[in-house]
Amino acid sequence: MPNVLVTGASRGLGLAIARRLAKSGHAVIALARTEGNALGEAIEESGGAISFAPFDLMALDAIPEMVREVRSRHGPIWGLVNNAGMSLEGLLANNHISQIEAVVRLNVTAPMVLTKFVARGMLSGGGGRIVNMASIIATTGYNGLSVYGATKASMIGFTKSLARELGRMDVTVNAVAPGFIDTEMTANLGEDGREQVMRRSALRRLAEADDVAAMVDFLLGDGGRNITGAVMTVDAGNTA
Repeated sequence: MPNVLVTGASRGLGLAIARRLAKSGHAVIALARTEGNALGEAIEESGGAISFAPFDLMALDAIPEMVREVRSRHGPIWGLVNNAGMSLEGLLANNHISQIEAVVRLNVTAPMVLTKFVARGMLSGGGGRIVNMASIIATTGYNGLSVYGATKASMIGFTKSLARELGRMDVTVNAVAPGFIDTEMTANLGEDGREQVMRRSALRRLAEADDVAAMVDFLLGDGGRNITGAVMTVDAGNTA
């Protein structure tokens, strides 16, 4: 089974991705600060296809050693899903500098540094797959999410340029841009907010975490072998 490292895999999208990839035959290394009950249950249910690697991606200087440890314990990393991230809500004028720096560090710098060291092994191993989690907010914008939107837009630019760097070595690099997903992260929209999003969507519903996981699974599977530098939108037609 090819090893796939999934960051932010203890809940939400990351957990859905880890479950989906495990079912499709990948050996998933679920990276998160803490395991949590949901990931623990997924690990038990997977029969060994999912394993937990504790790590805080804010510790940038420790990323190279973490990658070495993962390779030593599990073998070569064939796939990487950069899913871990955080949001920052509120008007930019009211956001504290430390908050802005934290979001940029986790959403932009950490996945770039992690990809740098994981990609080295892919190049020497003869190929691999990288999927970066973006968002429709990167292109549509959303009131009160300017910092978050900027970080997700940066991941799209990162994806497209890196795809050209690594393509000749048979490494694909793509981004998945979810819309408003039916998870705990959309709960703060309230019922009225959720209804408004659904009315704007062509399919009149919210996409689900499993829909995003299915797209990641596709990009890591045979169907994605000739797709690189692409941004795959999963939003139930919100941006149609």
